[in-house]
Amino acid sequence: MLQKLLRKKSIDKILADAEKGYGEHGSSLRKTLGVRDLTAFGIAAIIGAGIFSTIGKASADGGPAVIFLFIFTAIACSFAAFAYAEFASMVPVSGSAYTYSYVAFGEVIAWIIGWSLIMEYAIGNITVAISWSDYFTGLLSSIHIPALGIKGIHLPDWMTMDYLTAYNGHKHAEALINAGKNFANLDEATRLANNAWMTAPQIGDFHLVADLPALGIIIFITWLVYRGMKESRNASNAMVIVKLAVIMLVLAVGVFYIDIENWNPFAPNGVSGVLKGVSAVFFAYIGFDAISTTAEECKNPQRDLPRGMMWAIIICTILYVAIALVLTGIVNYKLLAVGDPLAFVFDQIDLKLMSGIIAVSAVFAMASVLLVFQMGQPRIWMSMSRDGLLPKSFSKIHPKYKTPSFSTIVVGFVVAVPSLFMNLTIVTDLCSIGTLFAFVLVCAGVLVLQNRPDVKRGKFKTPYINARYAIPLMFLALIGIGFTMYEKETKSFIFNTPVINGPIKVVTSLNDAERVIIKQEIVEANIKAGIRSNNDIDAEAFLNRLTEQEYQDFIDNSSISPLKKYETGWELFRHKIPMWIFFFISIVITYYCITKSLSLIPVLGLLSCLYMMCELGISNWIGFGIWLVVGLVVYFLYGYKHSKLNTENVHI
Repeated sequence: MLQKLLRKKSIDKILADAEKGYGEHGSSLRKTLGVRDLTAFGIAAIIGAGIFSTIGKASADGGPAVIFLFIFTAIACSFAAFAYAEFASMVPVSGSAYTYSYVAFGEVIAWIIGWSLIMEYAIGNITVAISWSDYFTGLLSSIHIPALGIKGIHLPDWMTMDYLTAYNGHKHAEALINAGKNFANLDEATRLANNAWMTAPQIGDFHLVADLPALGIIIFITWLVYRGMKESRNASNAMVIVKLAVIMLVLAVGVFYIDIENWNPFAPNGVSGVLKGVSAVFFAYIGFDAISTTAEECKNPQRDLPRGMMWAIIICTILYVAIALVLTGIVNYKLLAVGDPLAFVFDQIDLKLMSGIIAVSAVFAMASVLLVFQMGQPRIWMSMSRDGLLPKSFSKIHPKYKTPSFSTIVVGFVVAVPSLFMNLTIVTDLCSIGTLFAFVLVCAGVLVLQNRPDVKRGKFKTPYINARYAIPLMFLALIGIGFTMYEKETKSFIFNTPVINGPIKVVTSLNDAERVIIKQEIVEANIKAGIRSNNDIDAEAFLNRLTEQEYQDFIDNSSISPLKKYETGWELFRHKIPMWIFFFISIVITYYCITKSLSLIPVLGLLSCLYMMCELGISNWIGFGIWLVVGLVVYFLYGYKHSKLNTENVHI
């Protein structure tokens, strides 16, 4: 059975099947894309939420030195891009990492990565649709036409927010209000979520909260992708031109308002501050791998796919670094923790027209990202269907539009329904972990095929640098740094030293009796400090005003349950499991580098992507694991029996 699970497809067979058009529906995809189109698709996928949203929070954490985080992430993605480009050159067909894994590892691993990619693209689409909805509703609210008496178009909160955000915001608001916080002092996001929940229509106890603008953009993009690659390409190119023009305008205007004093200090929060935004900045780069799903629609995939990927990453990195320098030069980095940093910065220097232009371009930017993601997923499903792992209808090509029509429609439903109800944070992290898992396997696939003489090479090959000495030296150097410069943090990690909970976590975890206790202790602390207290005590605000040492002393002396004070034992250790996995895999990879002389670039890609994957936390690993288990159940119920390698008795 194990032999059947690991049965592989040869590159010759994949190319022969693609040449025949797979013969199932008598039609193949239309070849219309060149290197310029592929680069544009890459820019369309990468320049989106990252430059219009997450760059602000990352800059607030790391200061001007956040540019190094963008460079580090770009380098990590470039390592993976080399592996993708090599595979795309060897196997120039749709399917991306799924097809590559079929060649390198065998069927069950290919299924796992294909199932992972289904999650990556579906959840990536959901994420972008929700973000687009936020920008769009913000743009509507900013429309002012005095002649028509329009002072902003405001949609009800319950139809512009997902169900989970509204529910969690309501519960969070209740907990803070019970702890003494005034409703007016709640942060804006919590107030909006609570208002959406309280004002939503109800059917019994069920609150009708749904993100309707997200539904609308998904329907439009799905229709566009269904109509054809040429239409999708033209729309993508147009949107890329718009947002690049706006970015150039931002740089051209913003450079005259830079105050270099804002760049001092350059790294105010040190390395830890810069690295704090790793997952958010990485999410800004995912999408370049979607280019590889269009291989069958390229005029010259072996030449153009590698070039398109590399140009997209290089151009986007330059733009991210330039924008980060302009933003942190115009205002102090501490002010940038906002959802729309570009518009915010120009508001600060009283250029309202620029803010409006940026708001409009953000809507186009997010739509172009959604277009590329929505285009990639049906082609993954199509490839899996061609191999017999999914029903034949998923590989049906529209006779007129030359697109995977059935898959495109199903993807529309798969993305549209969850976008009405799912939480943005949940889907962002799940999308990132699925993407990183694909990157890790593609890099590993290049290493597996590295010395196989039977593999037919394409026109592009990752430059070979022997990792025998470099990786062991890096591994030892990192251990040395951990036990010298970061000795306290390293020992705390190894010995599972208890970690104090933050003010919000403490306050929102208290029951009624403990809230009374904590308020009384605050009154006593104020009396001791000579401060007069009234009955209206905001526990969360009081705790946040304390210095780090004062907060530590207050929590240690409090009578509330120790379980509310510190995270300890298994509850603490389980969050470290992914990082322990990374450590042990690093040891194994180091061993193989020494014994097998592995290629350095894919090894660095594997390790850097695995590290970022481990930074996403145990809850995301659990969610991802559950998704993979469900996928294996589907595989054994359908794919294992219907696989073409099984029905044709082809064992390669």
